Amino acid sequence: MLTAEYKMKVAFIQLLLVSLLVARTNSFTLRSWEESYALANAVTAQMTMDEKIGIVTGTGQLNSKRRCVGETTPVSRLGIPSLCFNDGPAGVRLTKGVTGFPTGINTASTFSRRLMRARGKALGEEFRGKGIHVYLGPAMDIMRNPKAGRAWESFGPDPFLNGEGAFETITGVQSVGVQACAKHLVANNQEHWRYGLTATVDDRTMHELYYYPFLRSIEADVASMMCAYNRVNGTSSCHNADLIGPTGLIQRDGFKGYVVSDWGATHDSASDNANAGLDMEQPGDYILIGGGVFGSGLKSAVNSGKVTVTRLNEMVSRILAPYYRLGQDSGYPPVNFDSQKSDGSGSLNLNVNVRSEEHTALAREIASASAVLLKNTRKTTTGTPSGTTTSGLPLSLSRIKSIAVVGQDAKMPNLKCNDLNECNDGTMSIGWGSGSNSLQFIVPPIDAINSFVGKSATITTSLSNDLNDGVNAAKGKDVALVFVNAMSGELGFYDIVVGNQGDRNDLNLWWKGGSLVERVAAVCNNTIVVVHSVGPVDLSWSNHPNVTAVIYAGAPGEQTGPSIVDVLFGNYNPSGRLPFSISENEADYGTKIVYDSLGFPEIPYTEQLLIDYRYMDSKNIVPRFEFGYGLSYTTFAYSGLSITPSGTSQVVKFNVANTGVFAGTEIPQVYIAYPSSAGEPKRVLRGFEEVPLDVGKSSSVVITLSQRDLSIWDVQTNSWVRPSGAFTVYVGASIKDVRLTGSF
Repeated sequence: MLTAEYKMKVAFIQLLLVSLLVARTNSFTLRSWEESYALANAVTAQMTMDEKIGIVTGTGQLNSKRRCVGETTPVSRLGIPSLCFNDGPAGVRLTKGVTGFPTGINTASTFSRRLMRARGKALGEEFRGKGIHVYLGPAMDIMRNPKAGRAWESFGPDPFLNGEGAFETITGVQSVGVQACAKHLVANNQEHWRYGLTATVDDRTMHELYYYPFLRSIEADVASMMCAYNRVNGTSSCHNADLIGPTGLIQRDGFKGYVVSDWGATHDSASDNANAGLDMEQPGDYILIGGGVFGSGLKSAVNSGKVTVTRLNEMVSRILAPYYRLGQDSGYPPVNFDSQKSDGSGSLNLNVNVRSEEHTALAREIASASAVLLKNTRKTTTGTPSGTTTSGLPLSLSRIKSIAVVGQDAKMPNLKCNDLNECNDGTMSIGWGSGSNSLQFIVPPIDAINSFVGKSATITTSLSNDLNDGVNAAKGKDVALVFVNAMSGELGFYDIVVGNQGDRNDLNLWWKGGSLVERVAAVCNNTIVVVHSVGPVDLSWSNHPNVTAVIYAGAPGEQTGPSIVDVLFGNYNPSGRLPFSISENEADYGTKIVYDSLGFPEIPYTEQLLIDYRYMDSKNIVPRFEFGYGLSYTTFAYSGLSITPSGTSQVVKFNVANTGVFAGTEIPQVYIAYPSSAGEPKRVLRGFEEVPLDVGKSSSVVITLSQRDLSIWDVQTNSWVRPSGAFTVYVGASIKDVRLTGSF
C-alpha cells in the first residue's frame, strides 16, 4: 500500500513536471493546411472504425473521468491524445490560477486591434498552459437586441467591429498554438427559446450582418466553428447543409477546419447531421435538450451506408488537421485541471497557475481602455489633474478631501455563487453562464479606491443600494462616487438571476440604481457615476446638473477596481468608445426579444440590415449617446482629408492633432454612405484606428477601404458587388460627431 507521504511526493513531482511544461516557450512550427491534411489523412487511414467514432464524438457530459468541458477519445497507439475543449470567451473557466479577462464587449469598446490581438494571445497562453487544445471562442453573435443575454460575450451590433474583434482574437489565440472555435453559427441572438427557435433571415442580411464576423474568422484561418442551438430558416444549425455542408456558406468561403456542435445541439439522426456537414458532436450524450446522436447511431449509419466511409474519414481528418497545423502533436502541455472540481479538490487537478504579471497588466489596460467617458463637466486648463475646479474628472487628491463611495456594485461580489457567477450582489465584472470566468483574483472598486487614496482623503461608504444610507453617506462630501450595474447571462441550466432569465427583462439598472443616483445627486453637487453593465441601460438621469461625470465601464473583468481608479484619478486618459447606441426606449433599437410563445417561435428578421445605429439613423432617432461616442480629458482636431484610389480599394488619409492639455488616445472612425441605389443603411462603419498622441502632437492616419468594404451582397449573382455611383466618406469621433467629409 502506498503511504500518504509517498503519494504527496508523487503529486509534487507531477506538479513540478507540469509546471516545467507550462513554462516552456509557446513557440511552435505552423504547418501549411496542405501538410496538415496530409498528416491527418495518413493517421486517419490507420484508424479502426471505433477509433474514428471516438474522434468525432465527445466522451459524455456524465463521464466522471472527464476533465474538460468537452473531450474526445484518445488513440494512444497513433499518438492522438484526448482533445480538450474548454470555455470560454473571457478566460479559462472551471479552474483556478487563471486571469479573469475583460469581456468581448469591453474589448470592442477599446476600438483597438492591438489590444484585441494581445488579449487573444494572452488567452491562448493560459489555455495552452492548462493543456486545453481548443478555446471555445471567440463569440461573435451580433447584438440584435440590447437586452440579449449573452451579447456581452461578443463584440456588439456592428458587423465590421464584431468581425475585427473576431479576426484579431483568433489570430492572437492561434499564434501560440491553441485552436480557436468561432461561435455560435449563426443568428444566435437571444436566450429565450434558444434551443429551437427559428431565425428567419434573408440572404443579403445573413451575409452583410450576422454571418460577416464568421467570414472574418475564416480569413483568420480559424481552426473550428461551433454550430448553434437555434434553427436558421427552419433547419437546425447543426444539420443545416446551407450553412455547413460541402457547398454551404462556410465551405464556399474557404473554411478548412471542422464544425463542432454546441453542447446538446444535435437532433434527429446521425446521418442527418454527418451528411449535412457536422464533423464533431459534443458532449456526446443526451443532455435533456438534445445530443447523443453520433454515439448512438453513427457507427450503424456508416455500416448501413447512410454515411459513407469517405465522409467519416473526412470528419476525422478535418478534426485532426488543425491539431497538426498548430503543432499540438509536439510538446503540448497535458491537461492539468479538473473541470468537475473547479475548487481544486479534484484528484486530477494539479492547481497549475498560468497567471502572469503581463496578463494582469493587460487585463487592467483593456479594462481602462474600454471605459467610456460619457459625461464630464470639468474643463481643465492645465496639464495636471488640479485644473480650476473640484467637480468632474479627473479627480485630484490635492483638492478632494472627502469621498463617498455608494452602491453595492463597488464591493466584493459573492464568490460562492458557483462557477457561473449566478448572482449580482457585488461589483459586476462579467455576466453569468458558460461564458463567465474566474473571480478568484477580482479586485473590487472599493478596495482599489482605499488603496489608492490611503490617508489623503476620508472615505465614507454605503456599500448597498439602500437609498437613505446612500444619501447619508454622500451629504457634505467633496465627491460622491456612485457604482450601479445591470447584468445578464445564459439561459440553459442556469439560475434565474434577480428575475432575469438569460435575456434582461428591461433596460433598467438593477437594484434601483437610477433612483440611487438621483437621490445621491440631490445632496452632492459633485456626483460621479460608474456604470457596470452588459449592454445599453437607461441613463435618463445623466442630465442631472449635479451628476458631473459618467463613466460606462461595461463588464471589465477581474481588474475592475484598479482600472477604474486609473481613469478616475487621471492615470489613464479614457479612450473607450461605445460599441452600441444608448437609448432609454427599447423601441429605438427596432427589434424585440420574444419572451412568450406557445412553442418554439419563428422570429422573422424583418428589420433586415437596420439594427442599433442603422435603425436609429433610418428613423431619425437621436439616442442619448450614439455608437462610437466617448470623451477624453483632452481634445483632438481633424484636418487634411484626402481620398485616393489604389487598385480596387480607396485610401482615406487625414491628420489628427492633440489640441488639449493631456496626452491621450483618439479613436477616429470612418463611415461610408453607399450610392442611394444600393439599398444600404444611411451610414455604416468601415474603418477605425487607435491614435496615441502627446500634447501638441499630430499624426497622419491612413485607413484603406477594400473592395469588399465598398460592396454589397448581391443575391442574384451570390457574390460581393460594388454598386456604381457616388460614395460619401464621413470621418469623425463617432457616427454623429463627423469632423471631415469627402466623396469618390
